[in-house]
Amino acid sequence: MHYKNLQDKIKKIINHDHLTINNRLVAVCEVLQNNIDYYDWVGFYFANHKEKTLHLKAFAGEPTNHTVIPFGKGICGQVADSNANFVVPDVSAQDNYIACSFTVKSEIVVPLFVNGINIGQIDIDSHVIDPFTEADERFLEFVNKQVALLF
Repeated sequence: MHYKNLQDKIKKIINHDHLTINNRLVAVCEVLQNNIDYYDWVGFYFANHKEKTLHLKAFAGEPTNHTVIPFGKGICGQVADSNANFVVPDVSAQDNYIACSFTVKSEIVVPLFVNGINIGQIDIDSHVIDPFTEADERFLEFVNKQVALLF
């Protein structure tokens, strides 16, 4: 896996002004899901700070019923509160986990900041136990910095 090649693809998608923001977000999700074998579901949730909820805006993978998540609930909701990356090597070991599918074994969520405000996050589910490394965290932070340019 070559993060550098993917970084270039992400930059190209973000800079593609003829696509809507949502289409670019979906394209980013698809590039990640299609090029990193343990990224089985990739999605962007965005915050409604007034209602303290996260709303699924774009994803690649199986459809989910979890399109609105309250702050504090599940891994995504905890990241909305903490403003910090959250890597879950084994979801079965988490008390505050929202099960999207029995096939999900691990998850990584990285917050998305614009002007210092957590406006959302990228959420990735994997069917593999403990696949995520520090390199994934740094790469997803890069992805979110690129996505932040859209807002």
